[in-house]
Amino acid sequence: MKKFHGSMVALATPFRNGGLDEEAYRGLIRYQLENGTEGLVPIGTTGEAVTMSAEERARAVRLAVEAAGGKVPVIGGAGSNSTRETVEAVRMVRQAGADGALVVTPYYSKPTQAGLVEHYRQVAKAHPGFPIVAYNVPGRTGVDLSAESCQRLCDIPEVVALKEATGQMSRALEVVERCGERLTLLSGDDFTVLPFIACGGKGVISVSANVAPRMMGELVRVSRAGELERARALQLEMNNLHRLLCVESNPIPVKWALHLMQKFGPEIRLPLTPLGEANAAELREELVRLGLVG
Repeated sequence: MKKFHGSMVALATPFRNGGLDEEAYRGLIRYQLENGTEGLVPIGTTGEAVTMSAEERARAVRLAVEAAGGKVPVIGGAGSNSTRETVEAVRMVRQAGADGALVVTPYYSKPTQAGLVEHYRQVAKAHPGFPIVAYNVPGRTGVDLSAESCQRLCDIPEVVALKEATGQMSRALEVVERCGERLTLLSGDDFTVLPFIACGGKGVISVSANVAPRMMGELVRVSRAGELERARALQLEMNNLHRLLCVESNPIPVKWALHLMQKFGPEIRLPLTPLGEANAAELREELVRLGLVG
């Protein structure tokens, strides 16, 4: 089983003429591998999975697996607000060759904590031995997976990691206190990589790594090595990029950044719209400052 740690990227998905731009997608993955990214996470929030068909999602995972060539793990997005649909989504990413599935807490229906735990239990039961990364992002889902519930997830062998995106260090510490090393703790918030790792995290599933994979990889490496001064300098150096990449709903800004970097065309799917003019100008300035755009 591959380890899920280090700097991993929540891959954006390029579209062209209404379909998946496979050439650009492969190019983005090559860019990641050449710059030290340690894991690929296709068709999550950043990948616009909710606007993609089942066939497109399956194809995107297969392309990521093929492009990774076994060099780094691939964790396919497989979340839904329906347990039955999540079971089928995990089946899809498994059949596509992924090393694990990223399963967000069910959204909109706002289940109880007992319902959240049972959701993961049933998904795991349907896929014995297949690694699951639970994903807690209450700002998107409307429900918060508590630290106590994370402790209950430790009884499910297939749940091997947690992507924690509350941005709260007290939550990270409580999960570590309750779960120890049983769950690999991964940040879902680029702003807090350094303090998150200091609290016991093992890495990040990052939006900013799409555009600055080498910097994010270095930040994670020096943070895990305890090189505090260098880590703090990198965290501060990247913070304005993080800020600009969430100035409008993800993945609007990151897709525009990749377009400016000539990695993608500008296409994005409704109900998302292209980045506003003022924000686009500010983002371009930051990419120039970081040496990512000429």
